[in-house]
Amino acid sequence: MFRGANAINLDVKGRVTIPTRYRQSLLDDCQGQLVCTIDTQQPCLLLYPLPEWEEIELKLSRLSSMNPHERRMQRLLLGYANEGEMDKNGRFLLGAPLRQHAKLDKQIMLVGQFNKFEIWDADVWQQQINLDVATELEANFELTERLQDFSL
Repeated sequence: MFRGANAINLDVKGRVTIPTRYRQSLLDDCQGQLVCTIDTQQPCLLLYPLPEWEEIELKLSRLSSMNPHERRMQRLLLGYANEGEMDKNGRFLLGAPLRQHAKLDKQIMLVGQFNKFEIWDADVWQQQINLDVATELEANFELTERLQDFSL
């Protein structure tokens, strides 16, 4: 399970260095094989260990290529998918189209989200967090049943 927000730098070649605390788990679970694609709802990237990504691919394969909405989801997620291996220094290369989609600059955030990571430009991440906190404070939205049952 991945959790926590990690401020890291993107190197000049477009590589992200996975924090040390996650590396052994990634090596054990997927031999460092990762897949990165875009988030279709947020201006960030999604980084999956290969076995987790294969579950997403299976779900995508069940969608109809004849339905324009389902085809669009396949096109976006599979079209941007970039498979690679974490190198011996824990680095993973993010392709130029991925970096451009998320508007990644040197300072980025790697955010653990259970079975995957989100990768954000640091400034965009801070804007999103500020918006999320403000929305929660306003409480001007209807809680889903799951959120009604959720407590800390």
